Amino acid sequence: MSRAKTILITTVCTVFLGANLIAQEGKVFDYTGAKGCRKCHKSVKSGEQYKIWLENSHAKAYETLASEESLKIAKEKGIADPQKADECLKCHVTAYDAPAERLGKRYAIEEGVSCESCHGAGSAYSKKKIKKAIVAGEMDPASVGLLKVTKETCVDCHNEESPTYKPFDYEKQKEKIAHPKPKG
Repeated sequence: MSRAKTILITTVCTVFLGANLIAQEGKVFDYTGAKGCRKCHKSVKSGEQYKIWLENSHAKAYETLASEESLKIAKEKGIADPQKADECLKCHVTAYDAPAERLGKRYAIEEGVSCESCHGAGSAYSKKKIKKAIVAGEMDPASVGLLKVTKETCVDCHNEESPTYKPFDYEKQKEKIAHPKPKG
């Protein structure tokens, strides 16, 4: 399969399968949950990406749906419980509509918008051997479900469809959630 066709399939699956199940060359990747990512992304040496995410509003996205403001908005839109409504969960929970068999034992809806919402379902790229091959440039990250984060990744949710939408400046917002990987 050509690279262009693989990219097209990945894009179509990402857009049309709200669960972000990435089908590429017949592969479907499962969600490990943020705690699955934590094992390698928690130390100062690794860049403390897990800690940065945990302190960010994305980690509290599901919890936000239980706030008074969210309940008020939901009521105005005829939604009984925003923590159970697809139109809310699609942007407040990673893999909100993925089949149960695609959710790893560490996955938790309460994690809100976690690592895999932006980086893709991690079952394949979470393995140490695979990560080393990716870092060494020996493997295409997309071939194991690791997605490149772009403006389009963010505007899937940060758009005018959201009842609390504010103009979205990708470059500015990207800096707010930056969780860089140290050199070496």
